Amino acid sequence: MGFDELLRELQPGAGAQAAGIRRGYGGPPPRSVALTAGPDRLRCASLLKPLYAWAAAGLIGDHERWRRHAEPAVVVSSNSDTLALWLSVGPRAVLDAIHRRTGVRWAPPNADPSRFGSVEVSAAEVAAAYAELAQAALAGDPVAGAILEWMRLVGGEQTFGAREALAAPEAAVKCGWYGGLEETCLRTHAVAVLTPGGNRVVVVVGLTAQPYTDELERDIYQARVAEGLPVEAEHEKAGGALLRGLLHTTLTELGET
Repeated sequence: MGFDELLRELQPGAGAQAAGIRRGYGGPPPRSVALTAGPDRLRCASLLKPLYAWAAAGLIGDHERWRRHAEPAVVVSSNSDTLALWLSVGPRAVLDAIHRRTGVRWAPPNADPSRFGSVEVSAAEVAAAYAELAQAALAGDPVAGAILEWMRLVGGEQTFGAREALAAPEAAVKCGWYGGLEETCLRTHAVAVLTPGGNRVVVVVGLTAQPYTDELERDIYQARVAEGLPVEAEHEKAGGALLRGLLHTTLTELGET
């Protein structure tokens, strides 16, 4: 299924973005693809956690303290550990460090800079930032290398079948999901990093925002969130198939399938 078919199935009010980058020596020429339907920018907090960890490493003097928070932030998507990294050096310092390393500039949220999850991004920006992270790892950056290894440890229950969709069981993956009290969409998103060999890196990103307007379903969803119960099944139902379709189609458009 191509992008046209995927977008034809979008409900009114839905949003979807996909982006991919292929670059490096020892393979086909560089290539990038990007697609946006709906809002130009979305929030996808969990996808940014590995990038926050990478940026914070050079700003926190105590490596063990950094790792104590960075590893769970990446592997199990710990919000409390991400917040510890984010606030220990300051939101603007983290985002400025990402800009210096990747060329991608993001702004802290205006209302409350401490809310790391409210940074708005595009799929193309996320792909560009991860391509720099992956190439840094291949060039010998030990922090970038550790972060990609942690992403390879992210459990299948957190990935919405991303590795299966890409036929890449070794992929470094980070996924996320959220539906805020003030939102009428469920957001489900994923990034995957593949290193096919040599100095090559391939990054694919999918962002989705699927309408979730039934009041009773939203009340049940929010009650589960408040009780700390899992809600991945609702995100799978709302956006899992679309997310996997975006990832697979992006990889195909890059010429990697």
